[in-house]
Amino acid sequence: MTASTLTPPRTLTRRVSPAATLRHTATLAWRSLVQIKHNPMELIDLSLQPIMFVLLFTYVFGGQMSGDPAKYLQFALPGIIAQNAMFATMNTGFMLNTDLTKGVFDRLRSLPIGRMSPLAGRIVADTVKQAWSMAILLAVGMLIGFRLKTNVGDLFLAFLLLLVFSLAFSWIAVLIGVLVDEPDKVQIFGFTTIFPLSFTSSAFARVDTMPGWLQAWVKVNPVTNLADATRGLLNGGAVASPVIKSLVWAAALAVVFAPLAVRALRRRV
Repeated sequence: MTASTLTPPRTLTRRVSPAATLRHTATLAWRSLVQIKHNPMELIDLSLQPIMFVLLFTYVFGGQMSGDPAKYLQFALPGIIAQNAMFATMNTGFMLNTDLTKGVFDRLRSLPIGRMSPLAGRIVADTVKQAWSMAILLAVGMLIGFRLKTNVGDLFLAFLLLLVFSLAFSWIAVLIGVLVDEPDKVQIFGFTTIFPLSFTSSAFARVDTMPGWLQAWVKVNPVTNLADATRGLLNGGAVASPVIKSLVWAAALAVVFAPLAVRALRRRV
């Protein structure tokens, strides 16, 4: 008789290499993007809502605000793009909460993937959606009279700044999406927070036309900095100061809310 040699069982590990984590993140991001064809309402939110905002602000408020819709469009479109970028971050929290409440994260945890890949994939996919929504806004604006007064390089920088700021702001949406028990509550947070922030800023009206007591807040409002930076990069004018302030705000938001969101997510899943 010959003795057979038994191979010792392999020890399973939860560690995933950085390359594998990136691959898993890309796969889950693609999953989020492909879901759009199964959920047409999300495509409507990404496309129809921005178009509606541009048309309503231009043709309903343009004559009253500037005496000419085309003139107001030139001023307001950068602010509309900035506001839309912030509103779009709520989609990250909404869909994250949906995945959590439906058990998608629990199923993903049973797979040998990076622990943060589901969240990272969601954020990457929503960044792509952000870029699409911004492009729609700019295209519609140019069709009805908006004109780029700088150059393509500044346009690219404006899009990059908006994406960086919205990425930082999305950590707030992630935190809310993890903490609440229903997706609709994420939307409620968006309407009750982002609307006041965007309308008490320079996105839609000049600061010097507002009451003095309100101007003090408007000048430090992060949406004001973002709108002024976007306006400067698209229309020309002062750029350095509002861009730096926007980046400082983005860094502060990420430093404060990213650790809180990640900690809350780890506790929940």
